[in-house]
Amino acid sequence: MIHPSTYIDSKAKIGANVSIDAFSSIHQDVEIGEGTWIGSNVTIYPGARIGKNVRIFPGAVISAIPQDLKFGGETTTAEIGDNSTIRECVTINRGTSDKMKTVIGKNCLIMAYVHVAHDCFIGDNCILANAVQMAGHVTVGDYAIIGGSTAIHQFATIGQHVMISGGSLVRKDVPPFTKSGREPLSYAGINSVGLRRRNYTDEQISIIQEAYRYLYLKGLNTNAALAEIEAQLPNTTERNEIVDFVKNSERGIMKG
Repeated sequence: MIHPSTYIDSKAKIGANVSIDAFSSIHQDVEIGEGTWIGSNVTIYPGARIGKNVRIFPGAVISAIPQDLKFGGETTTAEIGDNSTIRECVTINRGTSDKMKTVIGKNCLIMAYVHVAHDCFIGDNCILANAVQMAGHVTVGDYAIIGGSTAIHQFATIGQHVMISGGSLVRKDVPPFTKSGREPLSYAGINSVGLRRRNYTDEQISIIQEAYRYLYLKGLNTNAALAEIEAQLPNTTERNEIVDFVKNSERGIMKG
């Protein structure tokens, strides 16, 4: 059902069985997938691409122009994957000429008052707790969980299966499979509980844990630790993901 007091531009594309509550505004060049619910007082600006069975709660603003003085009015998008939930007063800005889009993956939970800036890429099955503040060009891997009131520096990369403590300041890259907290943000072990919930085997978890012992607990510099990981540990997908993440980090990884 679409409430009669909702504004919908004639050029917006609305899928089947979409429900839109009172006083929301849907602008031109918006696409909304079937089965999606949009609460009252939601504003969806041009460039929004919203998947199927998404839930968007009151006060959210989707696909507003970037808060970036370099933005030149280019045609860009903000995309939300199927089955994701966007809670109250979340703001998701569309992309700039850098990546041309901002992306929220499938099955994500974005809690109240989160800000996702331009050109951010958030993977599938992620949880961003209340008031996470994300600057532009941030990348977040699948299954990441970011605690409330965490602030994330622009261009930071957060690996998959990561858990970050609430109230953290993320200035460096956060490698995959880890837990982190404290100030400055530091390694706090691997996310073994989350990995077991996602059917990682004891052998896989053991290799991940050993890799981070070399990186953080054996007193080696980063290059020496990576050399030891590649020499001493089996050639597995998880080992290689850790090594590649660290080698490709442009901001440097968090402290040990």
